Amino acid sequence: LLLYLTYFPDHNDKCTEGSCYPATGDLLIGRAHKLTASSTCGLDGPETYCIAGKCFECDSREKYNEYTYPNSHTIDNVVTTFTPNRLKTWWQSQNGEENVTIQLDLEAEFHFTHIIMTFKTFRPAAMVIERSADHGQSWKVYRYFAFDCSASFPYISQGPVINVDDVICDSRYSDMEPSTEGEVIFRALDPVFKIPDPYSQHIQNLLRITNLRVRMLKLHTLGDNLLDGREEIKQKYYYALYDMVVRGSCFCYGHASECAPVRGIETSEEGMVHGLCICKHHTTGLNCEECQGFYQDVPWRPAEGRNTNACKRCECNHHTDRCHFDMAVYLSSGNVSGGVCDSCQHNTQGQHCEGCKPFFYQHPNRHLRDPHICEPCDCDPLGSLNGGVCDSVTDILRGMVAGQCRCKPNAEGERCDHCKQGHYGLSEDPLGCLSCSCNTLGTLPGGNPCDTVSGNCFCKRLVTGRYCNQCAPQHWGLSNDMDGCRPCDCDLGGALNNNCSPVTGQCVCREHMFGRRCDQVESGYYFASLDHYIFEAEDAAFQPEVKVVPRPLPVDRQPTWTGVGFANVPEGEKIRFTIDNVPQSMEYTLLIRYEPQLPDVWEQVMVDVVRTGFPSPSAHCSPPYADQQSVSLPPGYRYVVLSRPLCLEKGQKYTVEMLLALYSSNDLHHHPHMLIDSIVLLPVVRDLELFSGSPDRQAAWEMFQKYRCLERSQSVQKTPMTDICKEYIFSASALLHQGCQCDLRGSLSLVCDSIGGQCQCRTNVMGKKCDTCAPGTFQLGPSGCRPCECDSLGSQNAFCHATTGQCSCLPGVYGRTCVHCLHNHWGFPHCQPCFCNGHSQHCHPHTGQCLECRDHTTGTHCERCENGYHGNALLGSGEQCRPCMCPDGPGSGRQFADTCYHKLNSLQLVCVCSPGYKGPRCEECAPGFYGNPEVVGGRCHPCQCNGNIDMHDPGSCDARTGVCLKCLFHSEGHRCQHCSPGYHGDASTQSCQKCMCLPLGTVAHSCVDGECKCDRVSGQCACLPGVEGLHCDHCAPNTWNINSGDGCQPCQCHHIHSYSLSCDLLSGQCSCKPGFGGRTCEECRELFWGDPEVKCYACDCDPRGIATPQCNKMTGRCVCVEGVTGQRCDSCGRGYVGTFPDCQRCHQCFSDWDVTVGELTNQTQRLVDAVDELKVSGVTVAYQDTISSLEDGAKQLTQIIEDNKAQQTLTHSQNLLQQAKYLALDHSLNRSEATVNQVSAEHAKAVDEVNTLTQEAQRLQDSTDEKQQQVLLIKHSDLRGASDSIREYYQQSVDAESRASRATTDHLSPVEQSTSLRQAAETTLNALQAEVELKQQLQGERLDKLKKELEQDDLSKLSYQVCGAASGPESCGDCGGLGCAGEDGVPQCGGENCQGLITQSSDMWSKAKDLDQDILKSLKEVEKLHRMVSDARGRADEAKHSAHDVLLKANQSKARVEQTNQELRELIQEIRDFLTNGTNLERIEALADEVLKLRMPVEAHKLKNITMEIRQHVANLTTVDNILAESADQAQVAERLLQQARAISEKASELKEEADEVKTALNESEHAQSVANDSLKAAKSDLNNTQQQLTSVESETAASEFKLSDSTQRLLDLEKGVRVVREKTLETSNTAEVTKRQTDYISEDTAQTKRALELEVEPNFKLVSRLMEQKAVGVSNARERAMQLQQEAKDLLEDATSKLQRLKELERDFSVNQQTLAERAEELRGLEKAAEEILHELSQRVTVYSTCL
Repeated sequence: LLLYLTYFPDHNDKCTEGSCYPATGDLLIGRAHKLTASSTCGLDGPETYCIAGKCFECDSREKYNEYTYPNSHTIDNVVTTFTPNRLKTWWQSQNGEENVTIQLDLEAEFHFTHIIMTFKTFRPAAMVIERSADHGQSWKVYRYFAFDCSASFPYISQGPVINVDDVICDSRYSDMEPSTEGEVIFRALDPVFKIPDPYSQHIQNLLRITNLRVRMLKLHTLGDNLLDGREEIKQKYYYALYDMVVRGSCFCYGHASECAPVRGIETSEEGMVHGLCICKHHTTGLNCEECQGFYQDVPWRPAEGRNTNACKRCECNHHTDRCHFDMAVYLSSGNVSGGVCDSCQHNTQGQHCEGCKPFFYQHPNRHLRDPHICEPCDCDPLGSLNGGVCDSVTDILRGMVAGQCRCKPNAEGERCDHCKQGHYGLSEDPLGCLSCSCNTLGTLPGGNPCDTVSGNCFCKRLVTGRYCNQCAPQHWGLSNDMDGCRPCDCDLGGALNNNCSPVTGQCVCREHMFGRRCDQVESGYYFASLDHYIFEAEDAAFQPEVKVVPRPLPVDRQPTWTGVGFANVPEGEKIRFTIDNVPQSMEYTLLIRYEPQLPDVWEQVMVDVVRTGFPSPSAHCSPPYADQQSVSLPPGYRYVVLSRPLCLEKGQKYTVEMLLALYSSNDLHHHPHMLIDSIVLLPVVRDLELFSGSPDRQAAWEMFQKYRCLERSQSVQKTPMTDICKEYIFSASALLHQGCQCDLRGSLSLVCDSIGGQCQCRTNVMGKKCDTCAPGTFQLGPSGCRPCECDSLGSQNAFCHATTGQCSCLPGVYGRTCVHCLHNHWGFPHCQPCFCNGHSQHCHPHTGQCLECRDHTTGTHCERCENGYHGNALLGSGEQCRPCMCPDGPGSGRQFADTCYHKLNSLQLVCVCSPGYKGPRCEECAPGFYGNPEVVGGRCHPCQCNGNIDMHDPGSCDARTGVCLKCLFHSEGHRCQHCSPGYHGDASTQSCQKCMCLPLGTVAHSCVDGECKCDRVSGQCACLPGVEGLHCDHCAPNTWNINSGDGCQPCQCHHIHSYSLSCDLLSGQCSCKPGFGGRTCEECRELFWGDPEVKCYACDCDPRGIATPQCNKMTGRCVCVEGVTGQRCDSCGRGYVGTFPDCQRCHQCFSDWDVTVGELTNQTQRLVDAVDELKVSGVTVAYQDTISSLEDGAKQLTQIIEDNKAQQTLTHSQNLLQQAKYLALDHSLNRSEATVNQVSAEHAKAVDEVNTLTQEAQRLQDSTDEKQQQVLLIKHSDLRGASDSIREYYQQSVDAESRASRATTDHLSPVEQSTSLRQAAETTLNALQAEVELKQQLQGERLDKLKKELEQDDLSKLSYQVCGAASGPESCGDCGGLGCAGEDGVPQCGGENCQGLITQSSDMWSKAKDLDQDILKSLKEVEKLHRMVSDARGRADEAKHSAHDVLLKANQSKARVEQTNQELRELIQEIRDFLTNGTNLERIEALADEVLKLRMPVEAHKLKNITMEIRQHVANLTTVDNILAESADQAQVAERLLQQARAISEKASELKEEADEVKTALNESEHAQSVANDSLKAAKSDLNNTQQQLTSVESETAASEFKLSDSTQRLLDLEKGVRVVREKTLETSNTAEVTKRQTDYISEDTAQTKRALELEVEPNFKLVSRLMEQKAVGVSNARERAMQLQQEAKDLLEDATSKLQRLKELERDFSVNQQTLAERAEELRGLEKAAEEILHELSQRVTVYSTCL
């Protein structure tokens, strides 16, 4: 509308200066939720759409988010947000849909200016923009848009626009260009038109909208036909809209410059255009279209320019705030004022409230606007003329005085309100009054007999009637008494009312009541208690999550529940009670009885009363009802009362729904629950006539409250009831009394207890009517109920069905007492169905083992086929187990396979042969087995070779006889039962070890060529004399010199001169005693000589000529240096001359001769040295040529071995397969090629492993050679050993030459076998090629057939159901589908967020596993809580017993107080009687003063009331003089009563002392509470320390467990490596046959080394394992101790908390008991004052809010 603001005189927005207008804006802002589209892509799941051949995904299940949901294209994306990613968001319709509607629903009326739409795709080929001004009830077209208007809208004009509201078809915005970001713009008012009156109805109807609709009718399809059902066609065409702007504003007729949100619209986004005008100029309405209520003096008009045309206030002289406009009055006033005041207040009337109403007069001294201008006429209508109309104004001329009354003849007074003297009964009579006529029997003597106004006679206190001739209501027995009559005193519950016969005093009794006061009940009827209407929770309706918890009745105490038990209600569950026995239409208080299970307050319980029926016309209840209430359940109580009563009607049916909504917002307890006992309807006795009406009934209600009679009926456990409460409750329950309804079977008598109605029940029977079996019993009969006797293992609890006795069995358990599993179930008590996969109906009742499996199945669950059959035992009939023809099938006598299977690629039957058989049909014996399987009954038996043959070698044993041919592991014999010569051990366990005899200690004939023999079993070598040991490797005790080759020599140590008989093993030196020496200790010690048995002499040598200090032991001769000789070396020797010690050489001639002699000596020494060297290094140098020849032969043998003909044949086969690959044309041959490549790769891997094993064998060979070299060094230390080595090497060379010759020339040599293998491989390859070609042809035909079937069948639906997406490569997305594959080429079906069965099954499986874990955790938590609850329950029972004792004491004290009060009441009654009979006035006053001084146990205001009552009686006394004369004798009675009052005062003092004692006990309780708090703090400190210790232990446990896990993992890795090596060795044994033969001679050493390592490693590993186990046990014990400490701390904490809570409860109960009626009265006055203040404040706020604009 702003386009036409130029037509207004002023454009500003200042409403005070003239017209004003709100700004326009985008109506979509803030109304995205009001914008809808009939079609949106991806709402139900991801959808694919394509642009220029490239496809994308649309998933609009969530709102757009740049990071989490970037592919969401919902309609709210078109709202303009001015964000940088404007072109990243858009709305998009579903593929191929042409009729799509976008609709904007506004909350109020707006004025529309224009719309701009920016499309992402082609703009629609046909489109319509429509509007509605009545919220979608009717629609009108703004404009049509079409690419071809003639075809799309043939009856619509194509322009040009002549009038502003013309509807045409526009083709400017429907072209195919641009293909994106094309706009559609429409203006409601074209700027080319000039609008003379923008407020005309015509223009307003054009701009006014409440709804705007854009209907897109046709797509640009670029030549495609959308009738084509192919998805790829539809995926290219759709509507997509970047943004849409709808400009407009709220229209206010120039009376507002801004707008506010319409009521109920909470959205207030920035830039939002609101719909509620904030009106000025005293206008109102959504669009300011009318004047405010009190501004109706001129007609409403729009603001124009600077003329506001504001509404004018009505003139009503401040006597009203309401008026209306009357055009007739306005015209009659000359267009000045048309406002007529409505509802004039202050008793005024007229157009401007300027006059007074009838029966009112205008005060002459007040202003016309004064609210008290009109005063009411104060005239009695009966005594004045004209019904009490007075003079309205003062008019001297007319004789009128404002407010003056006009009286009747016999009336008088300013108001004409009383009769003249001698008259009574002011009435409508023309004269006004009548004469008096009273009965003297009931009238007070003296004075005027009747009232001058009413004519009633002055009667005695209890007499009534106009003439005082009858007793007052509820009184009887008219007599000459001072009061005249006596009270009826009817029981307000047993009598219909308090009226009685005026003669006999008989009250009108209710049904089944009798007695004068109707205070007795007939036999067979009873007084119902207030909590009579109990509705048990276990009888309510609830879901399976709610469980009934029966509970047997306690023997030694009162139960704390009613009925058979409780209903266990978890959080969030609801139970429904049905109420159809409401005794009387009135209000009832709903009481909830429960038993708390958790320590915190149950925060929210929702109670909802569902009224199923309709109230009767005379219904007691009327809306609103208090049917929805919320209450919390504190843990320290057993019941709670709803805050507001429920109004229920007799004869109606109600349903009370109780929802345990929230346990605690702070507690994270899993699965909280509450035990609900029952709900109780307590009548609101305050509303009964017993406590309502007269003041005496109000006093009865106060007494009822004072003694807390109602609270005694709320708890299940009843405390002794006082007589006062009994009287009141019986009177109240008489209104609800019922007849006894004792069950004939369960009760001993048909007469019930008159108090409460409880029948006398038989054994195990309970209930008020004795109609219910007690928990744990059933079958109500003449003898009571029978025990259930439910099995403790098979039943869920000890309770059973009340009628049938059926116990609640665990799943799968049956029987009345739950002692058996169901048929086809097993595992009592945890029975479960027999699971036999449909092949059997029976299983073992204890183990679940299926019995009598059918259809050739077997196994624990009949889950597999029997031996000799193949198939899937889990499939249906016909696809199960079929016989394996291997070769002739089961039962033929020639069946040698346990099972078989079909190859997937060829469907060829493959037999899985039994051990010992081979061949395609298992018709031959496998290597290592013998027999004749070709005949019926023939079998293949294992060759009995004690495990010492290669089971893969065809020649290891004879295939017919079973004789062992190629014994391994150094064994021999026809059964390989013995170790080979030179080996020992047990051949049956492959433990033959090489004899490790030491040649130096072994008998020579036992060793041949360096190889020694030993005992084949024990391994004992044949030792030389003096040599011992298993290997003859050490000397016997007291021997030495094993290197001699002849055995060990005796030490021969002197038995006396040596310390022991043993000597050094190498030198033979004995250990001599002091004074002895020599090798055998038979000589003298060092530096001495002689016979040690006789005497030893010191060596006497000249130190100048000796070479060593020791002289000859036998002769004492000294050892001289060169040139010195003699016994003592004290003279020159041969060749020397001179005097000792100066000895000189002889002449040269002696030297020459001596040189010759020296050379001969040196030559001799060299020979000796050479011999010594040969002893050390051997004789290899002498035999170097022979050894070189042997090494050349070994190299040639190695070359032959390395020339692997099998590898060449394999290479040739691979080349042929490579040629065959190029002939493959289909997927089947490719698969065959992949298989061949895989075989080739496995073969290459096997070759690598063979090479690795060869290297390992070489390494072991080197190690063995090194060990043998070390052995040979000892062997070659002498000539005999060297000779043996030469012969051994020669023999090895000869053997190597022989093997090399046989490898090239012998029959079945490796070369010949390699040739045969190559030929066989070529033959196999040719056959394989033919087979592949045949398979290719067959599979091609099958593929063609399948392709045709697939083309005929539409698998999209099946694909969507299974995978969550349609089939076909073009529809493959995140969910995949039939024919879809992922990036790795693996078929893809299903996935995250997919709706297919696969995804759902996976999710349900995950949820099932999670649920299983959650259930296990929950069961553990429940078990833990159960233990905690049991402990807490035990402590609670103890505390409850203690509280019961305290309660008994309190009741006793209370009884004493009540007794004292009763005595006080009796005293007061005596005083009243005394005063009634009359006494002296002065003594009465003195006695009253004495009574007022008494310290009575009542409140001050009560005493004041009593005093006032006494004074009232005194005031009512008549004939005082007579009373004073008669009261002299009664003075003594008053004195006696005074003494009694003083005695009662003393009792009250004693009660005060008792109260002080109770207070002292409370102080002690507080002290105990303080001690408990200290204990609690200490417990918490202990708990913290325990938790720290537990944390430390757990850390140590974790570290130990980590080490243990690491060690275990390393051991497992080692064992796994050993298993892998063993498997690889077995797989490559055939290929490495030649290599194995080469390494046979070193395998023994390898095995021996392995056993040595095992002997060394296993003890260490076992030791480490034991240490870790000990550590783990220690950690486990520490953890158990920590857990025990933690549990004890928790128990201590719970115990302290429970006791503290109990102390608080006792303190609270004591405080409640100490409250007085005075305090309650004070609280009531405070509440009334607060209520008055709140009411006053509310009134002020209502006044303020009512004047808000």
